[in-house]
Formats: sequence, C-alpha cells, structure tokens
Amino acid sequence: MNKFMKSATIALAMVMGAGSAFAAGCPAKVRIGVEGAYPPFSEMTPEGQLKGFDIDIALALCQTMRTECTLVPQDWDGIIPALLARKYDAIIASMSITEERKKKVSFTNKYYNSPAKFVSRKGAGVEISASGLKGKKIGVQRATTHDNYLTDNYPDVEIVRYGTQDEVYLDLAAGRIDAALQDSIAADDGFLKTDSGKDFEFIGPGLSDPRWFGEGAGIAIRKADDTLEKCFNDAITEIRANGAYKTINDKYFEFDIF
Repeated sequence: MNKFMKSATIALAMVMGAGSAFAAGCPAKVRIGVEGAYPPFSEMTPEGQLKGFDIDIALALCQTMRTECTLVPQDWDGIIPALLARKYDAIIASMSITEERKKKVSFTNKYYNSPAKFVSRKGAGVEISASGLKGKKIGVQRATTHDNYLTDNYPDVEIVRYGTQDEVYLDLAAGRIDAALQDSIAADDGFLKTDSGKDFEFIGPGLSDPRWFGEGAGIAIRKADDTLEKCFNDAITEIRANGAYKTINDKYFEFDIF
C-alpha cells in the first residue's frame, strides 16, 4: 500500500475556549483528505507522520470546532473523486477555489492565497512569453490550476505532467525539463531553499488571474454539506481572530499568506 494512502487518525482534545455553537452544531467526527506530498503545506516525515501548514490548519480548525478529525492522505489525481465517493468529508490540500471545481464541489472561504511563478535554472535565459517558451519542456503537477494555465495559454509548449510536485523538482534539477510552474511559496520553501534548488530561481511575474488560479485556497466539501461548510467558515474566522492562524503562519512563513 502506498504510504500516502495510509490513514492517520488524530483525536483532538476539546478546546476550553471554543464557543458552544461549535460543540452544538458541528459534526462529532470529520475525515479530512490531505495530500502529504506538497511541502511546506503538507508532507510525510521519514517516520510516516504528516506535517505542514495545511496539516496544522486542519488540526486547528477541528480543535476550534470541537471535532475529532481523521487525516486521510490521498494522491492528488484522485483527491476530488475520493471526496465524492465519501472516503472523507473535506479536503484541506492547498486546493484553489476555481469555477471549474465548483461544478463538482463546494468551497469554504479561502484560508490563504499566493501567486504562481515559473522556476528555471539561473542563467538559462528562459523568457516567459509565447515565443520564449515555444518548444520548451515545462514541468507541472498534473490536474492543477498550473496545468490548466499552461494548457490554455501556451499551445506550443511541451507540458510534462507529474503526479507530485516533488517529481517535478527532481526532473528540473536533473535537467530533463527547462522550467516548472507552481505555487510560489511552495517553490520557495520546497525547492529553491534546498540544496537541489540552489542553482535555480524564479523567472517572470507572479500569476494570479482568477480565471485559472481562482480565489485562493479553500476547503472543498460535498455540495450538500452546508452545515460542515458553515462550521469550517466560522472556524477559519475564529482562528484568524484569536491568533492561532498567525502562530501557524509564522511557523512556516515570514509574511502573512492569507
């Protein structure tokens, strides 16, 4: 069995300061789909433990809701189908809120937002334009907003699709692709600041057009689960107000990614 498919159950203690509305109206148990392969937002430690910004946010929200949560690692390609198949009740996996995804699932309000950027080897001379990228091999994680953006805007680019973002970085470092497109925060912390990424840099502007990149990252739930959506929205508001969000944010980033 793939290690990312192994469920990790986290029983959370009750928060003494949480409002009674959470305890009265929210589910006693919630299963949350996570990716486990997208540092610094979600990854597996060598010991098989989940960690990252998304993971800490998920736990803080469940704690605020007074809900016992089970985190269920799931490969990205099947993350929405597994939600619809009731493998879990929500997805907290840096999923951008887009109109296309809204056809299948509902979303909470955003819990963070960051632009996409290209990364290439320093001095490679890659220009971000239709002519500059023509014939280039650009790596991207499959079925993401970045994949859709490249497909729609660069017909003359050879798009090389991967199951995980780590696989993109491996081929980029090995010289098998010319550049990669991904979330800028994930690229900075998960690649550029590592030994493998020391010879690479961001190129071109930040990309945030909502037609492709949506309204920020939100929590995906099934369309009929209105109560759960409200519980998560109220909890997002609560952790933003009580400082819990800032504590988690500052653990991973030097600026507010909200």
